[in-house]
Amino acid sequence: MVLGLSTGTLVVFALVAVALVLFVSEWLPPDITAIGVLVALAVLEPYTGVTATDALQGFASRAVVTIIAMYVLSAGIEETGVVDYLGAVLAEVTGGDEGRLLGATVGVTGFSAGFVNNTPVVAVFIPMITGLSEEAGISPSKLLMPLSFAAMLGGTLTLVGTSTTLLASDFSRDLLGHPLSMFEITPVGVVVLAVGLAYLLTVGRWLVPERIPAAADFTDEFDLDRHLGVLVVREDSPLVGRTVAEALDDGELPEDDLAEGTAVEVPRAGDEPSEPPTAGDGGPEPADPDVDVLQVERDGDAFVASATDRELRAGDRLTVRGSLRAVNGFAARHGLTQRSREAVTEDRLVAAPHDATLVEAVVHPESRVAGRTVGDLRLRERFDTTVLAVRRGGELVREDLDGTELQRGDALLLQTDAATADYFEEAGYLVVTERALADEGDEPSPEPVDAETTGVSATAESAAGETATAVPSGPGLGADAAVAIGILATVITLAATGVVPVTIGALGGVVALVATGTLTANEAYDAVNWSVVFLLAGLLPLGVAMQATGGAGALAAGLVTVGEAVPPLALLAVLYLLTAVVAAVITPVATVVLLIPVAVTTAERLGLDGFPFLLVVTFAAANAFITPIGYQTNLMVYGPGGYRFTDFARVGAPLQLLLTVVTTLAIAAMWPP
Repeated sequence: MVLGLSTGTLVVFALVAVALVLFVSEWLPPDITAIGVLVALAVLEPYTGVTATDALQGFASRAVVTIIAMYVLSAGIEETGVVDYLGAVLAEVTGGDEGRLLGATVGVTGFSAGFVNNTPVVAVFIPMITGLSEEAGISPSKLLMPLSFAAMLGGTLTLVGTSTTLLASDFSRDLLGHPLSMFEITPVGVVVLAVGLAYLLTVGRWLVPERIPAAADFTDEFDLDRHLGVLVVREDSPLVGRTVAEALDDGELPEDDLAEGTAVEVPRAGDEPSEPPTAGDGGPEPADPDVDVLQVERDGDAFVASATDRELRAGDRLTVRGSLRAVNGFAARHGLTQRSREAVTEDRLVAAPHDATLVEAVVHPESRVAGRTVGDLRLRERFDTTVLAVRRGGELVREDLDGTELQRGDALLLQTDAATADYFEEAGYLVVTERALADEGDEPSPEPVDAETTGVSATAESAAGETATAVPSGPGLGADAAVAIGILATVITLAATGVVPVTIGALGGVVALVATGTLTANEAYDAVNWSVVFLLAGLLPLGVAMQATGGAGALAAGLVTVGEAVPPLALLAVLYLLTAVVAAVITPVATVVLLIPVAVTTAERLGLDGFPFLLVVTFAAANAFITPIGYQTNLMVYGPGGYRFTDFARVGAPLQLLLTVVTTLAIAAMWPP
C-alpha cells in the first residue's frame, strides 16, 4: 500500500501513465497503444481485476458497434454527393462575401456534424472551402479553423454526432442505468452550437490569423521561388540522348518496382491498396538526391519528367526543384545553363500535359504514411509523383525532403495527376485539400473513365483530361442521394422514438444501403475508420479497471475535496476545464474513459446526481479547441491553414472559457446536480 492505494490501483495508474506518455509522444499510433493497454490489463488480471473476457468486451460495446455503423451511414451521404451539393449551394449563396461565406460554412458544417460523423464532413469540406476562398480572394486560414471548430460544436447536437457522445451513453448505462436517448442532449447542444457559432462569427473572426495569403498560388503559398528553377540542356551536356530517369539514377529499378519509363497501375476502387515499399527494398540511390527534375519543355510542348521516356536533346528546358546550391551543382555536373531570371509559377507547372496538376494533400490523422519518410514512400518511382514541399503548421520544409518524416496533419505539395491524387485518397494515404488544374481549353476532354470497372493507370497518358474541380458547379441530387438521406432519417427516427435501439437501427441502415446498391459491401467496409474502432475497444477495459481497483475513487477524492469547498455549479465548471485540458493533449475518447468514472464517483461521494457530471465531461471532451492535436478535425486543417501550434490556443482558449460557463449553466438548468 502506498498513500492508502492498493497494489491494483497503483498498477492501473502505472498503465495509465504509460498510455498517456505514448499518446502524447506518438511513439506508437494511438490505436496500437490502446490495444497494448487492453493486453496489459488482461495479463495483469490478478492486480487489475480485468479478465480476458472483460478485456475483449469493448469490441462488443454498443458504442463501438454503433460507431462502425455510423461511419458507413456517413459514407452513404458522402458518396452520393450530398455534401458536394451543399458545397455548391454555399458557392451560389455566398457570392464571394467573406462574412456570408464564413456564416454559411460554420452553419452548414455545424448542423451537418450533428447527424453525419464530423471527420468525413471536414474532409470533404476542406477542398470546397479552399476553392471558395480562392474565388472570393479570402485567405483559407480565415475559414478552415472555424470549419473544424463548427464541426466539433455540431457533434454534440445528437447522440450520433460524435463517438464521444456514443461512448458516454454506454458509461451512463453502466454507471447510472440511464443511457442517452437520441435527442436528450440536443437542448444543451443547440445552446452550445449557437454560442460557439456566434463567437466564431464575431470575436473568433477577428482572432483567426491570416497565415496563407489570399489568392496565393501554390508556388507562393509554399514559398518556392528560391527552390524552383529552369535549366537548359547544352549541346555538350552528357544528358543528351539519355532519359531523365537514366540521368538521375545510378542503377536500374528492381523488378518489383517501376521499370524504366513505365508507371504503376493504380488499383481499382475497393481493392486492397498495396503498402508502399521501404527504402531498403533494393531501390537505387539517386545521384542528385536534393534535386528533382519536374518537367521537360521542348518546342512549346511540356512533359512530366518522371512520366516520360523521351531522350533529352540540346535546347530542352528542364524545370527543377532544389536549393540554390544543389541546383548549381546539378547544372555544373550535367552541362546545363541556368535561366536565373525565368520564374517558375504554378501556371507553368500545370501547363504540361493536360492531366498534370499540383495538389495539396494532408496526412490524415489515421494515415498509414504517418511516421514514414518521404523517401520511404518512393512516390516518384511508383506513381510519377514528386513532393515539392511539406508544411507542418507554419513551418515549411523544402530541402532534404527524402529524409523528412511525415507527421499527422502535414500538408504536402505534390506534382502528380488527377487519377493518382484520387487513388491516394481512396487508399487512405492522404486527404486532397486543393488542386491546381491544367487549362484544357485547347482540346476536348476524353470520355471519363469508370474507375470502378476498368481501373485507373497513374501514367500521364491514361489520365489525360480526367481532372476534377475543387468546387462543384451546381450538381443536383440523384436518386442514390435521396435513398441515403432517407435511410439516415429513418435510423434517427426509429432510435428517437424508441422503436429500436440506435445500435440496431444503425446496423439496419447499413444493410439497407448495401441492399439498395447505394454502397457496395467493399465500400461499406472501407468507410470505417478501424483505428478509431480499435482505439475505443482497447481503452474501454481501462474504465472497468479504474472502477474495479478503486482508481476512480482515488482520483475522485481530490475532486471531492474541491467539491466540499465550492458549490456544485462551480465544481462542474472545474471538471469541465480539467476535461478540456486533458482532451486537448490526449484523445477525447481516452479522456472520456478516464474521467467519466471519476466524475460519477465524485458526485456519488458528495451526494449529488452523477448525470450532469457525466454530461459535463462529455461536452468538454468533444470540444477540445486549444491544440491542433486534441481532435482529428483540428489536425486536418492544421497544414492547409498554415497555422502555428499556438493559433489554436489563441482562438480556442476564449471559446473554451466561454463554453465552460455556458455549458455548465445549460446542463445545470436541465439536470440540477
